[in-house]
Amino acid sequence: MLKFSIFGKTNLKNMKKIILFLFAGLISGAASAQIEVPQPSPSTTIEQEVGLTNVTLKYSRPGMRGRTIFGNLVPYGEKWRTGANNNTTIAFDTKVTIEGKELEPGSYAIFTIPNKDKWEVIFYKDTNNWGLPQQWDENKVALKATAQVQEMPMPMETFTILIDELKNDSAALNFIWEDTVATLKFEVPTDEQALASINRVMNGPTAADYFAAATYYHDAKKDNKQALEWINKALEMQGKNAPFWVLRKKSLIQADLGMKKEAIETAKLSLAAAEKAGNKDYVKMNRDSLKEWGAM
Repeated sequence: MLKFSIFGKTNLKNMKKIILFLFAGLISGAASAQIEVPQPSPSTTIEQEVGLTNVTLKYSRPGMRGRTIFGNLVPYGEKWRTGANNNTTIAFDTKVTIEGKELEPGSYAIFTIPNKDKWEVIFYKDTNNWGLPQQWDENKVALKATAQVQEMPMPMETFTILIDELKNDSAALNFIWEDTVATLKFEVPTDEQALASINRVMNGPTAADYFAAATYYHDAKKDNKQALEWINKALEMQGKNAPFWVLRKKSLIQADLGMKKEAIETAKLSLAAAEKAGNKDYVKMNRDSLKEWGAM
């Protein structure tokens, strides 16, 4: 009776709730725990500069593990995911040329069709597949090319892709596994990029450069006389069709220099250009400034 008086019905219910709560906590903790084990096909990322082009390769690397690979695990004449897990992807930040065909800058999934004497390499625009796409879409094929195959004197246990044979204007993708290496050369527009860079520097700042410099000097309240000089150079380089936003900035610089008459003239030019372009924001800003300066 004493026990019952201490642990009555109400207390027993509370005890049950506490026990259930603790049990649920243990279950929840067990469910949220994660077991960490090595991946059978570890992933890797390679970042390589080829000339002036940045190339990023991401793929997973399955192992042979005593298996016959090509012609067996990877059948000849059939599309292969070219690795394991997520799509193998390659990204170029410039256009590249493969077998005389241009591939635009971007990220592509790499699929292949291995054969004994050559591989077909496919650059696919959709990179979000797990393995091969469930529905192959030929419209998503950006480029197809042929990789030449050579036999290696010793087997490669782990599937490997190398960006190798580096030159200023080219490199090669080498797909290596078992006793096979398939090589695909690609070319990058290094000469085109270098000449553009040389011409850009030798020809001096662009109108956009002068505008950016003038904007910074004006907005940071540094030297408005220098800002006016640079904004004038930007306008000279752009000729008769001066952009309304550049004219707007010039009018503000002039106003801050106390050149009220000149600021009004420039603001009117900016207003007319903004109205022609249909830019309501700049129309309003110019009208507000003209009212402030007593011109409207």
